[in-house]
Amino acid sequence: MIRAENLRHVYKSSSGNKVALDGVTFSIGAGEFVAIIGTNGSGKSTLAKHFNALLLPTGGKIFIDELDTTQEENIWRIRENVGMVFQNPDSEIVAAIVEDDVAFGLENLGIEPAQIRERVDLALDAVDMNDYKKFAPSKLSGGQKQRIAIAGVIAMQTKIIVFDEPTAMLDPLGRREILSMVKKLHAQGKTIIYITHFMEEAAAAQRVFVMENGKIILDGTPREIFTNVKEMKRLGFDVPVAVELAERLRKKFKLPPKILTAEELAEALR
Repeated sequence: MIRAENLRHVYKSSSGNKVALDGVTFSIGAGEFVAIIGTNGSGKSTLAKHFNALLLPTGGKIFIDELDTTQEENIWRIRENVGMVFQNPDSEIVAAIVEDDVAFGLENLGIEPAQIRERVDLALDAVDMNDYKKFAPSKLSGGQKQRIAIAGVIAMQTKIIVFDEPTAMLDPLGRREILSMVKKLHAQGKTIIYITHFMEEAAAAQRVFVMENGKIILDGTPREIFTNVKEMKRLGFDVPVAVELAERLRKKFKLPPKILTAEELAEALR
């Protein structure tokens, strides 16, 4: 479904060029849930913007359902299939009323009004926000605003949803709620690409890309990535709390290798 071949992106400025993506190659299948982690400046957000052609390659190629993003005639079809949710919901909300904001993308596609109403109601139901459809977004919490942003993407019925640090500005409860919705969308068959600084969130994915200096340096399951504690520490990453605790407890107890979750750790200790 998504294929990148030696993908490069260089930001050009009067002060010099910055290589943000440096020969990235990968493929993501339909229905996969892929988390992308990396330190600031590693290229995560630049990569995210290539999935729906907000940015175009300065070298190499990226294909969405075999559609080349550099071909102008493909842009509309790509953006019909790839939705994006960013970290600051205030920058995504464009209407003064919640239901109007969720309907905005559909109106731009020229969808019939009756179908728009149906899709908006279904999308708001999916994020538990139907009771707020007549509210002004400015009256909502940060977590509620992010739900509205997600509802707007759900209403578009895209096959792929890219989340670029959607919980960065939320408290722990808000982060859990958003991640729960993301898991539900994946269970419904959506392809999820989830960029995050929170390792527990990345551990919920099927697959993890680790980025450094514009390259994907590790690609594996969460268990493969996060239980390699020494390598993660060397790269400057935290690991999920259960992994860290299991690593410390091994100094006194005999525990199975590659424990990833709190549930697995509790069972091992029992």
